[in-house]
Amino acid sequence: MLEISGITVAFGGLTALRDFDLRVGSGELVGIIGPNGAGKSTAFNAITGIHAPSQGDIRFEGESLLGRHPFEVTRRGIARTFQNVRLFDELSVLENVEVAIHGRRGYGLWDALFRTRRFGAGERAITEEAMDHLRALGLFTRRTEPAGSLPYGEQRRLEIARALAAQPRLLLLDEPAAGMNPAEIEEMMQLIHGIRERFDLAVLVIEHHMQFVMGICERIAVLDFGVKIAEGTPKEVQRNPLVLQAYLGEPLEA
Repeated sequence: MLEISGITVAFGGLTALRDFDLRVGSGELVGIIGPNGAGKSTAFNAITGIHAPSQGDIRFEGESLLGRHPFEVTRRGIARTFQNVRLFDELSVLENVEVAIHGRRGYGLWDALFRTRRFGAGERAITEEAMDHLRALGLFTRRTEPAGSLPYGEQRRLEIARALAAQPRLLLLDEPAAGMNPAEIEEMMQLIHGIRERFDLAVLVIEHHMQFVMGICERIAVLDFGVKIAEGTPKEVQRNPLVLQAYLGEPLEA
């Protein structure tokens, strides 16, 4: 589904990601881990059109994403969340999800201006679809509340609901468990497994919390200083000496 081939992303004299390769197949749940500043979010930004690689290629379902704007990447079938929650705080929970659906509305400007039957039917369909996503994420009872008033864990869920409303086939989650307590982390792990099954999509996740990423991912790529130093199953990655060195800072024995 997703094929990243030798991409490099540089900012002036700083190379944030160097010769990075990764493949994500249909229905897979893959993780990217690494210390702070390893290049994880840069990889997400390259996939979604925020940063342009200076070399290499990114292909989704056989088509290159290079040169595409973020909204074009979303329309192709890739949606994401961000490391820092980005919601419309003053809009309601329901309205935050409706925003993501409006790009697929079934009416035009004329219908909106004159409130035609097509406009009314389209708005009702958007609202119903948004409520379905809120039910799936356990937020239906919060639908009328301002998004900014939600507890942090529920704001994370809302951001995922909004991403799912774009009807992606690949979902990118940037540190979905950040700032959560152990109970919330366990709930998020179960939620992501449920999302993958219910919506039949692939998931690529960045996460610092090792229990989380080792508990849900089938395959993990490890970045350090912008370079992929390991890739494999959770058990293989845990035993890799380069990964231990990157996280613990201990020199390898000769």
